[in-house]
Amino acid sequence: MSTVGTAAADFSLPDQHGRTVALTDFRGRKSVVLVFYPFAFTSVCAGELQALQAQSDAFERENAQLLAVSCDSMHTQRVFSDQEGLEFPLLSDFWPHGAAARAYGVFAEDKGCALRGTFVIDPAGVVRWSVVNALPDPRDLHEYVKALEAVRSPGTGH
Repeated sequence: MSTVGTAAADFSLPDQHGRTVALTDFRGRKSVVLVFYPFAFTSVCAGELQALQAQSDAFERENAQLLAVSCDSMHTQRVFSDQEGLEFPLLSDFWPHGAAARAYGVFAEDKGCALRGTFVIDPAGVVRWSVVNALPDPRDLHEYVKALEAVRSPGTGH
């Protein structure tokens, strides 16, 4: 399980366009905001991801890559991202089902989906901040930016 102060569990998952995205793709270059969400096409998830899309400038300023992960299939992720106008990678943790969510300790075995877990990972691959909310509880999206500001990625000029 990836916890604050430990190395983030690596993963390699397909995005909504079928491209493979690995956590190591960003090592040494960017911080990563890793957002697990339960299901595409649900109101709380759609609202959270739209709010993150609206904050894309803040992620760019902090030299951070936003990655959202659910156990939905790549094809479901594609239709969801197109419908909601989401431009960041939506990663499919479909098979082996929930393997990435399990590695981060946010897989709800009884529901077969990820909990609302968020992890801020620094460019060295270390988890610097995390929060896990229950399925019905939306996250405070402003906390992500505060956590990123605390990390202050190399190369941002801060």
